Amino acid sequence: MSDNSSAIEATISAIVARIEQKNAAREKALAESRQVIRNAANSIRALHRHEFEQAAEMLEQGRALLLGLKNVLSLFPDIYWAGYVQDAQKEYSEARLTYALVRGEVLPLPETLGVEDAPYLNALAEAASELRRYILDLIRHGAEHNEECEKLLEMMDEVYSRLVTVDYPDVLTGGLRRTTDQLRGVLERTRGDLTLTLRQRVLELALARYNTPIDGKPNPE
Repeated sequence: MSDNSSAIEATISAIVARIEQKNAAREKALAESRQVIRNAANSIRALHRHEFEQAAEMLEQGRALLLGLKNVLSLFPDIYWAGYVQDAQKEYSEARLTYALVRGEVLPLPETLGVEDAPYLNALAEAASELRRYILDLIRHGAEHNEECEKLLEMMDEVYSRLVTVDYPDVLTGGLRRTTDQLRGVLERTRGDLTLTLRQRVLELALARYNTPIDGKPNPE
């Protein structure tokens, strides 16, 4: 075998070994990104059922997976930035931020979550939108939740008011403008639903007082 033949064989073998390592990292990233997204969806589902411990446990699992992925892909930035890892970061962040908003916690920073800025901002918008479902559930459970509903609506409004000022090209923000526009629609519908509900309950209370007998005598029609 000539020197060139040996060199070609050695070079190709080395390249194949690197490609094999990269492919293994890619397969791991795909599988674990999907698992993070499933965990995030299940966490939000548990949150809406008020199963807070279960939701927190699944969030921790998602965080561990994401941190592991970041380490695995440190040698392969093209795979890290391919898109599916950022999708997983966004879904995990949405679940984590929704949990914080519902529980009245300080919102964790992107550095704390181990996620990039663009996924975090889009997740914040989607977490605020997710509050609509939580508010509607509270409305169905009665007037004693009115104050909590109004606080959550205020948080939705605050998130929208802040995000609408982030005006940069979509290539930098991951399409944040569109996500923020969607939040505006969700916010306005939720404000309308809550306002209508509060007015109806004020009317119901007024009618109840009117129909309450005075000194044992029914009020006149």
